[in-house]
Amino acid sequence: QVQLVESGGGSVQPGGSLRLSCAASGDTYSNYWMGWFRQAPGKEREGVAAIWTGGSYTPYADSVKGRFTISQDKAKNMLYLQMNSLKPEDTAMYYCAAEPWIPVSNKRLSASSYNYWGQGTQVTVSS
Repeated sequence: QVQLVESGGGSVQPGGSLRLSCAASGDTYSNYWMGWFRQAPGKEREGVAAIWTGGSYTPYADSVKGRFTISQDKAKNMLYLQMNSLKPEDTAMYYCAAEPWIPVSNKRLSASSYNYWGQGTQVTVSS
């Protein structure tokens, strides 16, 4: 069991930056796939980036490659998402998620692969 709490959302102008944080507690001794997802009103939840806590493999959605960076601080049980060059289409509720094992590589950015979720943090990009 893992509990996740996101923070760091807010409002920013296009071209700006935000860093989201996700604090993990509970069974943090095991390795997990941890991911950032987002959901805009009327749209499905989509995977943004993921990371294996036991390594450095980090898949990204094409829409954020080169702009977003996922990272972790294992000592602090923290997950981060640095978001640069933000666009209005990045506006969404952002969620942190965790899952012990996702063996199929093309499922690691799929929301249905994850069972542990935070409550979300809102990101709004507008001028």
